[in-house]
Amino acid sequence: MSQPSVSPESNPASPSQFATTHWSLVVAARDRTSPQAREALATLCRTYWYPLYAYIRRQGYNADQAQDLTQEFFARLLEKDFLSLVDREKGKFRSFLLACCKHFLANERDRANAQKRGGGCQVISVDFSAVEGRYCLEASHTLTPERLFERRWTLTLLDQVLAKLREEFAQGAKSELFDRLKIFLTGESSKHSYAQVAKELNRSEGAIKVTVHRLRRRYRELLREEIARTLEDPSQVEAEIRDLFAILAS
Repeated sequence: MSQPSVSPESNPASPSQFATTHWSLVVAARDRTSPQAREALATLCRTYWYPLYAYIRRQGYNADQAQDLTQEFFARLLEKDFLSLVDREKGKFRSFLLACCKHFLANERDRANAQKRGGGCQVISVDFSAVEGRYCLEASHTLTPERLFERRWTLTLLDQVLAKLREEFAQGAKSELFDRLKIFLTGESSKHSYAQVAKELNRSEGAIKVTVHRLRRRYRELLREEIARTLEDPSQVEAEIRDLFAILAS
């Protein structure tokens, strides 16, 4: 998808808006695993598994190997003592996840005993059915495994934000309106004017501009909330936004 046309500097959020993030909850429970922390970690993994899969594939593993390794990695990650073995990587879940994966792969080159260890067992709900077709789209890129992981992480996060925003519109029976106006978030609006969209929707141009303004404002709020879920320190949200947008621009 295209990079959202939202300035990473606008409407900075106060750290007090994010009382307890998913990642800070996981970090707090490193030495005393709790069901709440485990579920928070599982939720983050379910959301961001594809960047990890793409990283493993780019390391030279075939599709079947990458699927098994991805599931095996999650099984290890969710074990009660695993969190204490790897550094928190400056409080960023994306950095932590990549560091964990590198550590895991370094010790998993020989997969002969995978089934004896429970390899192939679904520890989180991941749909691999269309993943290889998705990965094949990455073939045109010459990115390193690390850069591919970071790019896919960023795009996955932005997709999450758009999905949440659409869900909010759907609750108000406005999903079709969102689908028509999201072009003003995804960088596709250069081909469409407010007047053109207003005419298609049988609304005034002024009404469309107001709705898009509110859409962008809510998008920024959801973006910060989603990023905060992946940070130990919510005060680093703005810095993480700058980093993620820089990844897309590189």
